[in-house]
Amino acid sequence: MIWFKKSLFSKKEDSTVRIPHGLWVKCNHCSEIIYKKEVERNLDVCPKCDYHFYISAWERVGIVLDEGSFKEHDGDLEPVDALEFKDLKRYKDRLRAAHREKSAPRALDAIVSGEGLINGQRVMIAVFEFSFMGGSMGSVVGEKITRIIERGLDKRCPVIIFTSSGGARMQEGILSLMQMAKTSAAIARLKEAGIPYITVLTDPTTGGVTASFAMLGDIIIAEPRALIGFAGPRVIQETIRQKLPEGFQRAEYLLEHGMIDMIVDRKMMKTTLARLISLLAG
Repeated sequence: MIWFKKSLFSKKEDSTVRIPHGLWVKCNHCSEIIYKKEVERNLDVCPKCDYHFYISAWERVGIVLDEGSFKEHDGDLEPVDALEFKDLKRYKDRLRAAHREKSAPRALDAIVSGEGLINGQRVMIAVFEFSFMGGSMGSVVGEKITRIIERGLDKRCPVIIFTSSGGARMQEGILSLMQMAKTSAAIARLKEAGIPYITVLTDPTTGGVTASFAMLGDIIIAEPRALIGFAGPRVIQETIRQKLPEGFQRAEYLLEHGMIDMIVDRKMMKTTLARLISLLAG
């Protein structure tokens, strides 16, 4: 009998498959592992369950507006620490950290605004950037929204706002809360002039943004499964001490209860907005 050294058999080949980082993504809804480029080709929508992944403000502008038509307004406005807010971290430090986040071009605050064309029809548009401090609304966000509404008034041009926000920015205190009344008053003037105003609520839209301009649109659209509400579901459940209905505060629940007008898939958003603008603007 021939005896072989154990070492000849103990060595195992590494059979681990090494996948390049960022090649696959996991859906937050159905947990499927999907080829990233397939998701990107589908406008960052899961091809398995239709879950809408987060996209940046600039990506959304590229999807909704005609190519090369966007002209940004007030891109140089950035927030200041007027209250010298300091909690666990200074507001100035949080702003610096937000400015270092990867975005192209760099975001100075949680919203991008300007004008462009949707199937040849001119619109004023503002799009929230959720990656900047959770899309929170401070004085700059409120100012840019008010200015884009005023430009809509001057040019008699439809106004569209895409929301994605955790609400008012606590680091600016009352200066942030004032933006709720400021933007709502501007929208009232827009309505008096008979100029169309459309809001598109994306995941998530909560807090003071929901309680002001987000729910004041002539037409209120939402993306599928978007979380929409004032207080979060956990806070509500603990306050009323009752179990909330299935799907509470999701877009489908709000549509069923008459809080929004329609749910539109990202792939159909540009076409839908073009038809609504044509209809409302005559």
